[in-house]
Amino acid sequence: MGPAGPGGVYPPAGPPGGHHGPGGWYGWTPPRPRRSLPSAVTALLLVVAVLVGLGIGHGVWSNGPTASTATPGGGSGLDPFGNGGSNLGGGNSGLGNGGSNLSGAVAAAADALVDIDTTLSYQGGAAAGTGIVLTSDGYVLTNNHVISGATSITATDVANGQKYPATVVGYDRTHDVAVIKLTGATGLKTASLANSDRVTVGQEVVGLGNAGGVGGKPSSAPGQVTALNQSITAQDQSNSTTEQLTNLIQTNCDIQPGDSGGALVSTSGQVVGMDTAASTGFSFSTQGNQGYAIPVNQARSIATAIRDGRASETVHIGRTAFLGVAVDPSGGSVPGAAVTRVLSGGAAEAAGVTSGSVITSLGGSPVGSSSALTNIISRYHPGDKTSIGWTDPNGAAHTATVTFADGPAA
Repeated sequence: MGPAGPGGVYPPAGPPGGHHGPGGWYGWTPPRPRRSLPSAVTALLLVVAVLVGLGIGHGVWSNGPTASTATPGGGSGLDPFGNGGSNLGGGNSGLGNGGSNLSGAVAAAADALVDIDTTLSYQGGAAAGTGIVLTSDGYVLTNNHVISGATSITATDVANGQKYPATVVGYDRTHDVAVIKLTGATGLKTASLANSDRVTVGQEVVGLGNAGGVGGKPSSAPGQVTALNQSITAQDQSNSTTEQLTNLIQTNCDIQPGDSGGALVSTSGQVVGMDTAASTGFSFSTQGNQGYAIPVNQARSIATAIRDGRASETVHIGRTAFLGVAVDPSGGSVPGAAVTRVLSGGAAEAAGVTSGSVITSLGGSPVGSSSALTNIISRYHPGDKTSIGWTDPNGAAHTATVTFADGPAA
């Protein structure tokens, strides 16, 4: 998925207060794109849910369909949908505001969501998304792109209206899944998870989320499941990296920016999938107004691994390593990651890397591109030490030991 977080590639943005240029700050996993909307807050970046994990994190997403959010934990099998007319109101209306005829079960499902707000200090902006409450003590499921690049995270519980600081427990950029923990949370209402293997085409569903990033009661987007087992390719425009998500649920629900990480629920109020969307800076190979959701069974499995602390080739546990360099996503004339900027006081500078250098290896693994650097950095944590190889602007080769700093979420 998109640029790497602390230690990874940063979306097109310069250092704090700096000029935005190509590439991003390596040392964190780059944020997934989000759509910027007018707001009193400077550069409120909203996640448009669609699919994919690449750059779906930080950054500005281009408008795109969004699917629903799934949450790990509990839940019974998916109840069959009725054959009669639906009691779901049309449009994307706010729950509890008199604009929708949503069933009590679906309305209750909204209470198991949180509105997520992140600060993206290195990008000089902010972002908003949605999360699904898995446990009463504050473990929350969301898209990786919702928290990607975040230097601070807060979540407001829909049911009690309380705002909590949050930390990233872990994430899987490849599958666009992340788990955060709300500090000091107790007694939260939790989501009921369905068996997504029992979802069928034509079943009625509702997309719930923080549409527009306005917070408060989730908006609702009624619709139907239009296809199963869908695959889509997404491209992060900040580093030209592509990622393919598979086994997705396709829906015609009118998902909006900010809904990413929200819940796609059945008419019985059970979560069947997690909304995933695209936005400016990230594009998908899709046609028409289609939304995609990560099946809850898959999201639950990944979330369980994260909560259990089981790292893997795709699952990262804990904080993200930060290298502190911005690289050219378009690459250079030679293989490697072309450094366009070095963060003052950062890990790369301490190792001797300078602007104009080309990083050729990290931890003994060859670095053939900016995306390769991002993927390798994802293996490390703050405080880890490893070897780094590069050629300077004059073509001389160097090797040194680098100690990773603590950076934004991937």
